[in-house]
Amino acid sequence: MRTLALLLFALIGGLALAQAPALRLPALFADGMVLQREKPSAVWGWAEPGAAVTVTLAGQSRATTAGKDGAWRVTLKPLKAGGPHELMVASKDQAITRANILSGDVWVCSGQSNMEMSVGGVLNAKEEIAAATDDRIRVFVVPHTLADSPRADVKGRWIVCSPRTAGGVSAAAYFFAREIRRQVDVPIGLIQSCWSGTPAESWTPMAMLTGIPALAPTLARRFTDKAVFAEADAKFKTFYARWEQEHHAVDTGNAGEALGWAKPGFDDSGWIPMRAPVSWERNEPAYYMNGAMWHRRAVDIPAAWAGRALALKLGKIGDVDTTYFNGARVGTTGAHDPKANQQMRVYTVPAALVKAGRAVIAVRVFNRWGEGGFMGPADQFSLAPADLADAAPISLAGEWRNAIEHQVDDVASPHGPIPPDSAWSPGKLFDGMIAPLTSYPIKGAIWYQGESNGGYGYQYRTLFPAMITGWRKAWGQGDFPFYYVQLANWLHRQVVPGECVWAELREAQTLTLALRNTGMAVAIDIGDGNDIHPKNKQEVGRRLALWALAKDYGKKVVFSGPLYTKMRAKGGTIVLSFAHADGLTSRDGRPLAGFAVAGADRKFVWAEAKIVGKTVVVSSLAVAKPVAVRYGWHYNPDCTLINGAGLPASPFRTDAWPGLSAGVE
Repeated sequence: MRTLALLLFALIGGLALAQAPALRLPALFADGMVLQREKPSAVWGWAEPGAAVTVTLAGQSRATTAGKDGAWRVTLKPLKAGGPHELMVASKDQAITRANILSGDVWVCSGQSNMEMSVGGVLNAKEEIAAATDDRIRVFVVPHTLADSPRADVKGRWIVCSPRTAGGVSAAAYFFAREIRRQVDVPIGLIQSCWSGTPAESWTPMAMLTGIPALAPTLARRFTDKAVFAEADAKFKTFYARWEQEHHAVDTGNAGEALGWAKPGFDDSGWIPMRAPVSWERNEPAYYMNGAMWHRRAVDIPAAWAGRALALKLGKIGDVDTTYFNGARVGTTGAHDPKANQQMRVYTVPAALVKAGRAVIAVRVFNRWGEGGFMGPADQFSLAPADLADAAPISLAGEWRNAIEHQVDDVASPHGPIPPDSAWSPGKLFDGMIAPLTSYPIKGAIWYQGESNGGYGYQYRTLFPAMITGWRKAWGQGDFPFYYVQLANWLHRQVVPGECVWAELREAQTLTLALRNTGMAVAIDIGDGNDIHPKNKQEVGRRLALWALAKDYGKKVVFSGPLYTKMRAKGGTIVLSFAHADGLTSRDGRPLAGFAVAGADRKFVWAEAKIVGKTVVVSSLAVAKPVAVRYGWHYNPDCTLINGAGLPASPFRTDAWPGLSAGVE
C-alpha cells in the first residue's frame, strides 16, 4: 500500500512539474525578427511565477522577476538601425536564444483580401519573385484567429525575404517595403495581419465600438450564443424578403425601342460583345447593375423555315424582358411578377414575320434586383420551327451585342445578424490578430480594406476613424503613421451620372484624412473592371510608400494626387480648387473625363472640364446654373485628372446631399 502511495505521489509530482510554466517568449520574438529602431525595445514573456529572468540584447542586459501570473517584461534602450543581433533570455536552468535579429522599421500591414493577396498573384509575378533578394525585408505572417477577448500571443514566424519565400507574402506590403528600401538604408519588418472578405468593425477594438452611438447598430448584430443567433437570423430573413420586394428598382420606360434598337437595320457595331446565356454579373466584362440593357443577335433563317411559326426559347431571364424579332414584339414576361426570373421564356414568332435570310433577335432586359440578363440553361436557348419536331434548332448561345439603356441607382441593403464564429463579428479580429501585437513597438501601419463595407459609406465615416484611433490607443505610441488605400475602380463603366455606394465609401476614406498622421493612396486608375483584386500591387505599394517617404523619412517626393478643397460658382461654370495640384494635366493627353454637374434639381449630367492653372473649370450646356460637381462618382469611373507627378485625383463631390447609404445600418 505504501509503495502504491509513493508511486501515486511521484506521478502527481511529475505531472505538476510537466505543467509548471516554462520560460517562453511570444511568437514575435523569433529568429530573423525586426525590432523597431530608435524606440525603447520591449521584451516580454512568461516563466515560473517568482522566477528571476535575465534578458541580454546588443550589449545590454536587464533582470526582472516573473509575476504571480508568470508574466515578465523588461525595457531596453533604443537600438540604431542595423544588426544582426542576438537575444538571450535566461531563467533558472532554462535559456532561449534568438539569432539574426535586425533593428529597423516595423510596419503592421492589415486589411482584407487586397492586402492578403500575395506576390505570387501580381503582374509579372515570376520576375518579381526572382528579384526578391533583399534579406533586410522580413515578414511575420499572423494566421487567421478569432477571439472573444484580447489575446496575449499569436502564432506565426518571421520570414526572411528571398525568391523562395516572397511569393507567399502580401504583395502590397512587400512592394511598400521595397520602395522604402530603395531610398532608405534601413531594415524593414512587416507584420502581416489580414483576412480576406472582412469588414472594418471586425478589426476595431470593442471599447471603440461601444463608445460611439453611431456604431450601436453594428454591435447589435453581434451574437455570442448560437441559439439566440438562430432566432434572430430567422426573423431577419423574413424582414429581408419583405425589404427586398419594397426596394426593387422601378422601370422608367422603354427608351431603346424609340431609338430603333429593335429594328434589324440598326447599326449595333459600337455595342459591347458579351456571352450568353450568362448573367451580366458573370460575364466579361462584368456588369453589376440594376436597370435596362439591350441584347441583339443576328441569325440566318433557312429557306425551309420561311412562312413557318418559330419557337424562340430564351431560358430564364433576370428579371423582366421585352423580346423582338425583326423589330416586332413577340413576347414579354415579368412586368408585375416578382418571381419572373424563375420563368422559362418560350415565345412564338408569327409565321408572317419569318423570311429566309438574315433576321435579328433583340431582347430588352430590365433587372430589378440581384443578377440580371440571360440566366440559361443553354439547351433552352434556341430558335426552331414550332411545327417541325425533327428540325435541328439554331443555338442562340454565344456572342450577343449589348448596350445599356439606363441604370437605376443601387441601394445599400441592411446587414443581418452575425453568428458567434464569424470573421464578421465586431472586435473579434482585433482581439485575435491585432491586440497580441500592441506591445511590440512599430513605426506605423498600412491598410487596404473597404470592399466589405462598400454599401455603408456613411457608417464608415465614423467606423474607420474609430478603428484607427483604437489601434493608436492600444499601442500607446501616440498618433503613429497610418496609411491606407482608397478603393480601386471595379465593375463596368458608368453610362449616366448617378448615385453609387462605393463612391460614398471612397468619400468616407477621404474624410478620414482629417485624422492626424494619416495618408491615402488613390487607386482609381489601377483597378480592374473584371477583378476586385487588381494585379498591379506594385503601384499600390509605391503610392503607399510615397506617403511614408515624405512624412516619415524626410524625402522630397510628391506623395498625393490632387485632393479637392473648394469650389466657387462663376457664371454658368464652377471653378474647382485642389491641394497637391502642381502640374495639373489629363492622363495620356486625353480630354478631362469623369466630371458631372447638377443644378438645384440635383440631376447630374456629364460636364465639360478644362484645366486653368491649378483649378478645373466645369460646365454643361444642359445646366444653366450649376450648383454641384461630382468627379469619379461610380464603381469604375473614367478618371483622367492627374498632377505633374502622375498621381491621380481622388474622386469627390462638392454637394452634401444624402446618399444611398445614409441611415443604412
